Amino acid sequence: MTTDLLLALAAFCIVSTLTPGPNNLMVMASGANFGYRRTLPHMLGIAIGFGLMAALVGIGLMGIFEAVPVLHDVLTVLSVAYLLYLAWKIANAAPPDAKAAQNSRPMTFLQAAMFQWVNPKAWTMALTAITVYASDRSLVAVLMVAGMFMLVCLPCVSVWTVLGQQLRRLLTNPARLRLFNWGMAGLLVASLVPVFYH
Repeated sequence: MTTDLLLALAAFCIVSTLTPGPNNLMVMASGANFGYRRTLPHMLGIAIGFGLMAALVGIGLMGIFEAVPVLHDVLTVLSVAYLLYLAWKIANAAPPDAKAAQNSRPMTFLQAAMFQWVNPKAWTMALTAITVYASDRSLVAVLMVAGMFMLVCLPCVSVWTVLGQQLRRLLTNPARLRLFNWGMAGLLVASLVPVFYH
């Protein structure tokens, strides 16, 4: 991979990872509800899980989707259903009831890694990156794409987590926190709109 192509890949990874989407909205809500430290496993799960997903897409899953297009439709339906469930969980993440708030937990590393497989934006990013930057699907090119995503993902999702954590100061009132969580849930649902136009 040439230096120019590598820089273009880095730019693509940063922009696509930093722009709003399900992962960023969820870590922002988690940062507001649980703080940066407790959200760290979630962020690492996104970075490593998405990198692994991109590698597997490049190595062979992309070919399966090309051979059996209906699988893409099935994945879309499952993704939408799961994201709606997560939106409901975010909306109810930290209710004013102290006991319920104590039992509330951020997403784990494994949950975040597995979430990438039903995240429509993640699929779009992976398929686009492999098509454009690893079109020959050679192992080296695919691993470069996956590695670049892993490299830039943690700093990008950290920005959203810190933003959520900073908002936490404004959300000490249970009513404001509930309103924020419902707003984040609404934005997560709104992030599904492009799926229906695709």
